[in-house]
Amino acid sequence: MNTGGITNQISAFARSLIGWMPGGLGHVNIGASVIFAGMSGATVADAGGLGNVEIKAMKDAGYDTDFSVGITAASSTIGPIIPPSLPLVIYGVMADTSIGQLFAAGLIPSLLMAFSLMIMVSWYAKIRKYPKDDHFSFSVLWATFKRACLPLMTPVIIVGGISTGIFTPTEAAVAAVAYSMLLGILVYRTLSQETIETTASILMIVAASTIFAWILTTNQFATFFSEQLLSFTDNRVLIILIITLMVLIIGCFMETIAAITILVPVLLPVAVQIGIDPVHFGIILILNLMLRLLTPPVGMVLYVLAKVSDTPFERCVIATAPFLIPLVAVLMLLTFIPSISMSLPTLIYP
Repeated sequence: MNTGGITNQISAFARSLIGWMPGGLGHVNIGASVIFAGMSGATVADAGGLGNVEIKAMKDAGYDTDFSVGITAASSTIGPIIPPSLPLVIYGVMADTSIGQLFAAGLIPSLLMAFSLMIMVSWYAKIRKYPKDDHFSFSVLWATFKRACLPLMTPVIIVGGISTGIFTPTEAAVAAVAYSMLLGILVYRTLSQETIETTASILMIVAASTIFAWILTTNQFATFFSEQLLSFTDNRVLIILIITLMVLIIGCFMETIAAITILVPVLLPVAVQIGIDPVHFGIILILNLMLRLLTPPVGMVLYVLAKVSDTPFERCVIATAPFLIPLVAVLMLLTFIPSISMSLPTLIYP
């Protein structure tokens, strides 16, 4: 998408939609991430694909480099929460949980993340007097929408097909792959050997991690861990905080998909025992792991943006830190108010 200029079209559409707000390009950054999330479902893809376009545009418009890098990093975390999400699919497989329900559960939290970041951008815009990007125009909006409409159909096919019962989540994946291949081969002609190698490497990680998870399960490590933790305390809030701390530590040193496949067999039984729905737990776990991508030492998004923006890694860490505040606040809300994530799954899948 980046090579074929698709990210430019997505960014242009987001710009015509919300660029008129104070701190316009900051809001555009968030809006483009929400749109791109419906196609990639991955944080690093968002940061690498859109980051190059967004940061350059913000620098050219007079925005501070730190602000540009920080909001780009923070907005990229929306990708794995909004459907269709690669980490949610991996979690659904590992937890034997409905992927359709997980997709539904991620919609409101992802929009809440976007809204919280937009509040942060508005505050920065007021303090630093960032300008509006342009006046709102229906003609410009329509023109940019027409250019971006084909990529925008990807999430419609996936989520719409599942919600209407046309196909299952597995069949939706097949439909989305076929559509993406159609765009990549016939329309944009951007698919390459690199695409195949990236997909293969992901599947190898999943396969190896699944074997490791099977070893943990057959040796009853999950049962042992559950008994030990519950013997330490039966306080639900304290157990949730302990699990969050574990994910925080492990996520700082492990790739996301590997972390999911290793942590789920260990932590999910504990979560279920204290009354947390597996779907709700999936949203909490994935968002927690996404925040780890913004923290050293293995903050993949920070490394990507350091390269894309030609900014030292240490400066990227400092620039991103303030934007963790609204994201952590959303994580806490989701953790202790389950209805935020569970309302849509309950409505769609009664």
